[in-house]
Amino acid sequence: MPIKPWFPTFIYESPLQKKGSDDFGRALLEECRKVREQDAAGQLWCRENYPSGYTSYGTLRTLNRTFSAFPTFIDLERKIWPHVMRFTRRLDMDLREATLAMTDCWVNIMSKDAVHPLHLHPGAVVSGTYYVRTPPGCSVIRFEDPRAERCKAIAPPRVAQCRLENLAQVTCDAEAGKVVLFESWLRHEVPSNPTLEERVSVSFNYTWI
Repeated sequence: MPIKPWFPTFIYESPLQKKGSDDFGRALLEECRKVREQDAAGQLWCRENYPSGYTSYGTLRTLNRTFSAFPTFIDLERKIWPHVMRFTRRLDMDLREATLAMTDCWVNIMSKDAVHPLHLHPGAVVSGTYYVRTPPGCSVIRFEDPRAERCKAIAPPRVAQCRLENLAQVTCDAEAGKVVLFESWLRHEVPSNPTLEERVSVSFNYTWI
């Protein structure tokens, strides 16, 4: 082949587990709501900075280490780990002399019209989201071509039947019970949630230690 696909960008999608997902999902949803109820400082911050939504990112960001209060998050970390290992093997990461650890774990609850603007996760290696509750028609997660900032001002538009690997943006549906992983430098966003019901997820970062 005269054209080769160098520098591909990988996004991992998979069900978190094959069995017992309903019971686990219900328990995690209950704890996500408990986090919001107990996080007065986070609620105050969100009223001013995150209209129609709640995130514990700025206040309760290490839920996987809060053993007594939120034990289901510890279980979530254990269940996510095999997926992270599968993803890093595909990326050919050498973890023999160091490893990855979940250093951040926080709750996101998006009510109607809540938005996560385009961002990335500096300082981390692998980031991801586990979907706890996803009402029909709720917001997707959208990823941007990492080259976009350098070339979008000078590049011509794509043809209507653009091949998937040449898209400027790709989306992954939010499905309860699914985990999505990506390298932390990849910019992403969650558009405005159109549903009346809450979209609930747990996001996390893995850092090289």
